Amino acid sequence: MTRAQSAILWLGFMALMGISAGLQRALASSQPAASIDDPLYISSPQVIRKLSLGYSGLMADIYWTRVVQYFGTKHYVHSRRFDLLAPLLDITTTLDPHLTIAYEYGSTFLAQRPPEGAGEPHLAVKLVERGISEDPSSWRLYYQLGFLYYIELNDVKSAAKAFSDGSKIPGAQPWMKVMAAKLESESGDVNTARFLWTKIYETTEDPSIKRNALRRLAALRSDEDVSHLQAIADDYGSRTHTKPQSMIDLVRAGYLQGVPLDPTGRPYQLINGRVQVADPDALPFITKGLPPGRQPTEFVSNDQAPDVKNPDDLFATTPSNK
Repeated sequence: MTRAQSAILWLGFMALMGISAGLQRALASSQPAASIDDPLYISSPQVIRKLSLGYSGLMADIYWTRVVQYFGTKHYVHSRRFDLLAPLLDITTTLDPHLTIAYEYGSTFLAQRPPEGAGEPHLAVKLVERGISEDPSSWRLYYQLGFLYYIELNDVKSAAKAFSDGSKIPGAQPWMKVMAAKLESESGDVNTARFLWTKIYETTEDPSIKRNALRRLAALRSDEDVSHLQAIADDYGSRTHTKPQSMIDLVRAGYLQGVPLDPTGRPYQLINGRVQVADPDALPFITKGLPPGRQPTEFVSNDQAPDVKNPDDLFATTPSNK
């Protein structure tokens, strides 16, 4: 087949795809918006690769764009189902096995709990492992694998191995070896999590991921503060046989120099001996200091910047060596 014939066939294929998409949109607009899921025009990655007529890289870019659009739409409406996400990523990475961004960001989309993501961390791990098999020289994929194992699956041993393997690749960041040693020596703690979220914030170029990392860091700091303040309040109660009713009680007793502030700049509250944050909505992902009966926030829009006063105070420079 000549190049001219190939080009004609390609244009014909793209025209058919455009007509199909147009018909699909027309049909969708005539029906109630019960679902934002559209069926895949062609669900087999191998078939699409053959139909690409040598333009598989271009088709991969098109499908990656669709992945982002699909995830963004689902995320916007707080959906708890992302049924087409994994198939779309499979098609994308089959068309271009070296499209690193699809493995990095696609695995994040897959791993996070609904409605933040698909809630499929095991599929996310498989996706990254597939990327590593295609490009074993990418230390960033090993980093992503370690992050998934540690944060999403709480598998410290596998996380340590991923960081260790990645640290041996030329060009890998020195802190990869530090992380491996940290995880191998202990089961991990809040300082390790802080270090990981700090590195995500520092290395990503995606604004929404930066915002999410900053919120996670603020939640870690708030949880630490609440635990520390609660221990002080409990000690006050043991010594005085009276529950402190406000932070001022702790200040007057010499436990604190002033009323402490949370990462958003709001004062921590002390209600009947129990430490609470002033505004739980301003600190999504916290697990401590919530009002009685209040559950941790599962979703927060990444469209707005986090309400954090001093971001630099939240970052880690190196894992703690307790």
